[in-house]
Amino acid sequence: MSRRANAWDNAPMESFFKTLKVERIYQVRYDTRAQARLDIVDWIEGYYNRQRLHTSIDFLTPVEYEATLAAA
Repeated sequence: MSRRANAWDNAPMESFFKTLKVERIYQVRYDTRAQARLDIVDWIEGYYNRQRLHTSIDFLTPVEYEATLAAA
């Protein structure tokens, strides 16, 4: 754990939320919260976890990376 006022523990989530905002939320105008919620969940489950390559896990998708861990 980091000391107070050090945001090291939050770095992965801050990176994810930045990616979410830049790659999806700033690109689409939502009419309702329900529409936004459905679209964001679809983006996370359909694109971010299954198609987008992540540099921190050797250019694999999270689904592929977890499959390699389960196979090992």
